[in-house]
Amino acid sequence: MRVVIVTESFPPDVNGVAHCALQTARHLVDRGHRPLVVAPATAAGPGPDAGAPCPVVRVPSLPLPGYPQVRVALPSRRVASAIVEHGADLVHLASPFVLGVRGMAAAARLGVPAVAVYQTDLAGYARTYVHAGEAAAWRRIRSVHAAADLTLAPSTAALGDLEAHDVPRVKLWPRGVDTVRFRPDLRDDALRRELAPNGEVIVGYVGRLAPEKQVELLSGVCGLPGVRVVVVGDGPSRPGLAEALPGAVFLGRRTGDELARVFASLDVFAHTGPFETFCQTVQEAMASGVPVVAPAAGGPLDLVAHGRTGLLVPPRDAAAVRDAVGSLVADPLRRAAYGAAGRAMVEGRTWAAVGDQLIGHYADVLTGRRLVVAA
Repeated sequence: MRVVIVTESFPPDVNGVAHCALQTARHLVDRGHRPLVVAPATAAGPGPDAGAPCPVVRVPSLPLPGYPQVRVALPSRRVASAIVEHGADLVHLASPFVLGVRGMAAAARLGVPAVAVYQTDLAGYARTYVHAGEAAAWRRIRSVHAAADLTLAPSTAALGDLEAHDVPRVKLWPRGVDTVRFRPDLRDDALRRELAPNGEVIVGYVGRLAPEKQVELLSGVCGLPGVRVVVVGDGPSRPGLAEALPGAVFLGRRTGDELARVFASLDVFAHTGPFETFCQTVQEAMASGVPVVAPAAGGPLDLVAHGRTGLLVPPRDAAAVRDAVGSLVADPLRRAAYGAAGRAMVEGRTWAAVGDQLIGHYADVLTGRRLVVAA
């Protein structure tokens, strides 16, 4: 099967869309298929795709004003050309918004089936950044995804949102986690002594440092006795968070095996963002054997078994985050039990398993197209 993956982001970018697109391409290659990735050009200069599992076509792009880590593709004929030259059987649209919209239009014009993966809560971002525009965001989402043969939602909450806003032909497709890279035995005592020299309980956040993530909700956790807050990630909110989280250690961006070592060395993982359609870092914490505190909204509702692998708290409630973390800090046996249960829960959620589910969705779309043509 020849698949063109049109994605708004791809490594060396570090975010959920980029990671999922990379894992999808890898799995397709592993299963004998022929993917091609179309993605915005990066600021990394020549050779950013040397380690990619398949060919990558880069489209000219510009940094998003005020958020240079995010790049937006410029109008280009490369998307349609890539679909034609690759002889695509199917177009996979990863979180379509700008480049993905062009990919959708090109696929429709060329008569190529398209599968759209919903991954970003644009309506939530509209509320956060412009304090308005939620209805307009949903109109755009509905317009884009209605043109696809199939839309894949990463969680039951996201699926419900899409259906409630009249997006047709929606099915569930979750995300995998690398249970070989992220595992409990990577816990590093030397790293723990470096981060918490007085033996503090280490509470970590991993992710983008941006307004929609609401990392400032960890301010109360910083005040808990015997606790060290560790923040991994980068983004426009970092300067403000350095003031909002007194005593926290900011490690910046970490990836790969280094990130896995940090995850396994945490005692509690705390996620704060209420707009997650999935929340991959929660799965990575669970794979690392770390108990989770997360908002009872969006993707974490599917991932965290409240009272068994972690605790779900009301969104945007700093006191609830503090109290939930505090209860785990005070109970090491419960932390250990939650961490072990979390690891057991995600062991079957490999990228290979969910990648095969994705190929099954592709096959259903292609079969449906053939039946329409035959009719």
